[in-house]
Formats: sequence, structure tokens, C-alpha cells
Amino acid sequence: MSSKHRVVVLKIVAGEITVTQASTEYGMSRQYLHKLLARYRDEGLAGLDPRSRAPLTSPQAVTERVRDRIVELRHALTAAGTDAGPLTIAWHLRQQGLTAPSTSTIRRILHQAGLITPEPRKRPRSSYVRFEADRPNETWQSDFTHWRLADGTDMEILSWLDDHSRLLLSCTAHRPVTGRTVVDTFLACVDAYGPPASTLTDNGRVYTARHGGGRNEFEYVLAALNIRQKNGAPNHPQTQGKIERFHQTLKKWLGVRPRARDIVELHTQLDTFRTHYNTHRPHRARGTTPANAYTATPKALPAGARTDAVHYRIRHDHVGTNGKISFRRAARMHHLGIGVEHRGKRCILIADEHTVTVVHLETGEIIATNTIDPARTYWRNNEREPGRWPGSLS
Repeated sequence: MSSKHRVVVLKIVAGEITVTQASTEYGMSRQYLHKLLARYRDEGLAGLDPRSRAPLTSPQAVTERVRDRIVELRHALTAAGTDAGPLTIAWHLRQQGLTAPSTSTIRRILHQAGLITPEPRKRPRSSYVRFEADRPNETWQSDFTHWRLADGTDMEILSWLDDHSRLLLSCTAHRPVTGRTVVDTFLACVDAYGPPASTLTDNGRVYTARHGGGRNEFEYVLAALNIRQKNGAPNHPQTQGKIERFHQTLKKWLGVRPRARDIVELHTQLDTFRTHYNTHRPHRARGTTPANAYTATPKALPAGARTDAVHYRIRHDHVGTNGKISFRRAARMHHLGIGVEHRGKRCILIADEHTVTVVHLETGEIIATNTIDPARTYWRNNEREPGRWPGSLS
């Protein structure tokens, strides 16, 4: 009860002062004083207690239906091993045709339902130096992590992730991941999505051999495709933070499902997860699905890349004693002119729709480029002067 209101009303009722005098003396409007007197007559002194000024109804209030759906989504998403934060819940509400309240309101509803567990104070996000590619295919991140089958067999899961959109380009299981695995999965991604302008990985031997004074197969492929290779600083996984964080999401999803009994079953789980991750949930950093983010912006290309050269084949071979390599294309055998001075050399052949590039496996040198001509059986080496003998112009 307001003591001021009580004093004023009792003085007026006792006839000590008039309403006009009370209005002047106590700084209250005559209309408000008449309202207090009416409440006193109806309810007594209890009617003089302060009352909320909030409206009796609010069109912006969260409905019980939305409140219940927020709680249901929290339980369902958590049980599915997927992100169940306010941003994700708001996205699902909109997908279901419901009006989504603000993320702070969703968080408050979850708190009231006892569905948020307090966590230790974390390092503030503002303390991190963040970066993000401006366009899809500007940078692809890659790494692999371990996962055990039902019988305890250790598997390695290799992933490729687009830095800009967070699109999961590839997610495959191996035992173990090798340099050839990295090249094969990378070129499969290039085949499906086009070549990236750069890659970002750690310094594992499957990605780089430069710390040992050489190059590995993956580095030769990148150099041949004019793709820039970037590696994080040793013992600093934060540089590859997106792929590291992705592994947490992947393992959380796998962790609520029965352990795969073999690699085939694990691949099935990974394919299901990839579809879910790309198209059925928003990424918190993008506010939309990775698939939508990937297609919303023009894609980057390697420096000097042809926009129509998006399909790549790769194979290993060696130069024959005649200085040539046989190459089958469209069910027809062709012969690549390399040069007798290169006979016996082990090579990587990278073919797109227009050119076959031959890279010496030991040095990384491009020893031949051969223009694809389906009408001809022999494709000459464009790196050499034309003629029967090296150096001959005849």
C-alpha cells in the first residue's frame, strides 16, 4: 500500500481537505484522486495498493502453443544429437509456419523449463581472431578424426568443408586415411563442386611433406591445378577451427545412434548425417542451411582457371620406354607423347575435359601437357617443341 495514497484519501474522506486542495498540495491530478476514492469505496484500503500498469492483454506475448513447441523441439533435437540452441529452434519454428520469438525469449523459456544446464565461464568470443572466406570455394578445410565401430575397430573419418558456407562436401570413413585417400576424396569433391581457390589443413603427412624437404601427391595435384595450399601453424588447431568444431557436431550426432558394425554401415550413417547437416538444419554462423549459403553467392576459382574445366580424372602411371603413356578415353585408346628422356619416370596424370597434365611424382615438375583431341590417336606434348627429335623445328 502507498502511504501517500492512504493519507490523501483518508484526509479527503474525513473532510479535512477537498479534492482540489489535495491535487495542489500532493501533486496529483483530480482525475486520479477521484479514481483512488472510487477504489477505496469498492475495496477499502486494499484498493489503494499500487497496481501494475501492464496491459491486460499483449498481442506480442508468446502463445502456449509456441511455448510447448519450443520445449518439444529442445527435447527432440537433443535426442537426435543435433544442435538445440535458440537459433536452431527459431529456424525450425519458422519452417513449421510458426512465429518465432527472439532468441533471448526462447532462452528464457528454456530456462523456465529447466532445460539449460549452467556451464563454466568460457573464454569470450571477442578474444578470438575470426576469419571467413568471402565466397564459396574460396577455401576448403579438411581434417580427419577417429571413431570406433561396435567391435572396437578404430576408423578414421575424413571430411572436406567449405569455409564460407560450411557445406559438408565429403565425409568418408577409412582405415586408415592415406595420402591417396586425401587425393581421391579431394578430386571427387572437385568433380562435384568445381576446384577451390585454396585449401586449409594442418601439417599432417597426408596433406604436406614440405617439413621433410619434399612434396607429396596432394601437393603435386594442388600445384598442377594452380590451387593455393595453406597450412595452420604447428600445435595451433584454432587455425582450422571450423573443421575442428565440425568434428564435435559429427561425433555428437553419431554418439546418440547405435555404433556401426562395419565400415559399410558407418558410411551409411555418414551419408545420412551429411544430408541432414547440409539441408535440414541451419548453421548458427550463417543463419541458414549450408546448402542455401553455398548456392547464394558466386563461387571462387583458382587463379587462371577455366570456368568450363570442372571434371578431373587422376591416375598414376610411368613413362614407357618409347617415351609415351597410354590413356583410355571414351572407350578409345590414345597415346600421350611425353619424351624419351622421361622414360621410366613415375607420374601423376590429371585430366580435365580439355587437357591432360603429367606431373613427375618425385620432383613435382610438369613434364607434359597434352591437348585432348578425340579424333586423334596421338596427343603431342605441348611442353616440347614440335618435331621428331627434341629441339627440332622441322
